Amino acid sequence: MNEVKVGLLGVTGAVGQRYISMLGAHPFFRLEALMGRESVGKKYREATHWLLPEAIPEDVAAMTVKKAVPESARDCDLVFSALPSEAARTVEPKFAEAGLTVISEASAFRMEPDVPLIIPEVNPQHLDLLKAQRGRRGWRGCIVTTPNCTVTGLAMVLKPLVDDFRLTMVVVTTMQAVSGAGYPGVPSLAIIENIIPFIDGEEVKVVSESKKILGTLSSGLIQPLELAMAVSCNRVQTIDGHLETVYCEFSDPVNVSDVISTLENFKGLPQELHLPTAPNPPLIVRTEQDRPQPRLDRMAGSVPGMSVVVGRIRGGVDERSVQLVLLSHNTIRGAAGTAILTAELMRSLNIV
Repeated sequence: MNEVKVGLLGVTGAVGQRYISMLGAHPFFRLEALMGRESVGKKYREATHWLLPEAIPEDVAAMTVKKAVPESARDCDLVFSALPSEAARTVEPKFAEAGLTVISEASAFRMEPDVPLIIPEVNPQHLDLLKAQRGRRGWRGCIVTTPNCTVTGLAMVLKPLVDDFRLTMVVVTTMQAVSGAGYPGVPSLAIIENIIPFIDGEEVKVVSESKKILGTLSSGLIQPLELAMAVSCNRVQTIDGHLETVYCEFSDPVNVSDVISTLENFKGLPQELHLPTAPNPPLIVRTEQDRPQPRLDRMAGSVPGMSVVVGRIRGGVDERSVQLVLLSHNTIRGAAGTAILTAELMRSLNIV
């Protein structure tokens, strides 16, 4: 595939760094423009406090950070955005108006009716919303969003269950890593030897975004999935990896063995197309009683960190219920990795 020049908004934060790490070895995406605010005019190695164990790619380290305006990305085919939501609300539309495709991590546009909220294995058909988006907003480009990091792993596990069974209710308890709060994130004296049973706005996002992603596209609109959901979000001391316990209730009796088979056999369009960032399989089922665990399983998958690991799949309170535990890497599968995979899918479908 021909080389694709990409820009990155929000380059110095934790998620921006994850983009840079993942794009450094990408087979056809080439990082052309780094864009920020306070760091404008600095070499990237001087502008960032690098947090990842691997070194900054040398060619990126020598790049100069540019102002976050469309002119800075004039040679790019698409732009990834790791901006905070408040900044994304004003900055990203300017790039879309200028004709650029923006793939955004921010929550600013996720729930807009004409903006796709994409997990490539789950709802690639929602990219058809871009036709309505361009017509309604008069943009030559577009904005595509990716979900909250907690939603990504959950929706990937729920998708095959929704397709194969009549799922009626889900109860979720999350144990979310501190990296999900960005850097410097949660103060050490607040989280060490502690669990914080509240993350502002998170529970609402998990419910609304999951239902949109799992919803049906019809006549240019998404009908959210009708599903009863109860969500409790907790911040824990883990550095990376969001662990979620999930209780599922169905309208009809289900066999645990059938649920396991459904999860093990799940694949999406990215796997069929053999996209470079697509893990195979996207869901890894563990049979040990004490897995998944963040420290052991967050980098699982043929593309490290891109598979969701599922374990402890067992019966619930009756024959119509199942319990399980899932783990996803929040800054890889839950952030930069899903956005990069979305861009690969759009490229393969000639949308970019």
